[in-house]
Amino acid sequence: MEGRKTHPQRDDQAAEGGARHVPVMLRRCLDLLAPALERPGAVVVDCTLGMGGHSEALLRAFPAARLIALDRDRDALRLAGERLAPYGERATLVHAVYDELPDVLDRLGAPLVQGVLFDLGVSSLQLDEADRGFAYAQDAPLDMRMDQTTGTAAAEVLNTYPPGELVRVLRAYGEEQQARRIVSAIVRERAKEPFTTSARLVEVIRGALPQAVKRTGGNPAKRTFQALRIEVNGELAVLERALPAAVDALAVDGRIAVLAYHSLEDRLVKRVLAAGAANTAPPGLPVVPEQYQPRLQLLTRGAELPTEEEIAANRRAAPARLRAARRVRGPANGAAAVGGVGGRGAV
Repeated sequence: MEGRKTHPQRDDQAAEGGARHVPVMLRRCLDLLAPALERPGAVVVDCTLGMGGHSEALLRAFPAARLIALDRDRDALRLAGERLAPYGERATLVHAVYDELPDVLDRLGAPLVQGVLFDLGVSSLQLDEADRGFAYAQDAPLDMRMDQTTGTAAAEVLNTYPPGELVRVLRAYGEEQQARRIVSAIVRERAKEPFTTSARLVEVIRGALPQAVKRTGGNPAKRTFQALRIEVNGELAVLERALPAAVDALAVDGRIAVLAYHSLEDRLVKRVLAAGAANTAPPGLPVVPEQYQPRLQLLTRGAELPTEEEIAANRRAAPARLRAARRVRGPANGAAAVGGVGGRGAV
């Protein structure tokens, strides 16, 4: 495992562009990716562009690197594009979900890259714009789609899913122990009038829960909102495809860093990185052949947490869990390490 290092110059540079939102665990992400990105011609992929905070920091900190940044949210691409405009052709922004990474890299002629960053969950833009419906603390239309041009909105899930399917969603994606109570109340209420706004859903959830449950664990609606958001955007299924693809896209000595914000994401990240760091040889072999050797070296001891100081400065950092790894063995076909990435703007 690597010890914590800091690069004050990189940190100071990154901070200048962060007034619009505060990237989580920024210093540590830069430090973990640094050894792979300080070489000329390095390519780094930000799989979750959002407001562009991490991307801007990467471009500032590593002036020899080029950036490919993905996001499914067209508003995020537009705003981040304005933020990253000073970097010209060093930044290529792509409208895509991050499980489309292999196709994106193939299209851009960069089959292998030196760095990959995931900052999972909901972006600051999505949380702060009330009409997106992600935040249970303010009334808004029940949408929750990260790409509002496609897919099924949260209101449709609430109003049309069979009760058993709703229970499954709340249990699997929200780890909600009171799923049956909440779904029973939702089904009763939607029979009277379909759900359209978040405030009504929060009110129904509050009314469905015992007093003892409502006194603990923060807002009682948070697990239901998390579950609906994950269902609407297919987040775990997308992540399950995207993580192995990102590992496959790393050149030897390339690095991946992943920020997760709830246990379901973090377990999936842990499983994929741990599998890459294990040898796959049948038991009992006196010597482990090359093809069974680990592909990854873990760079974090378990999941690293934000500091108390960062949480005090940015409350959205509180649930963050950071894991990282380095590619130590290349693909069998020995593909070239750096491809050509050209052109700014959304692709």
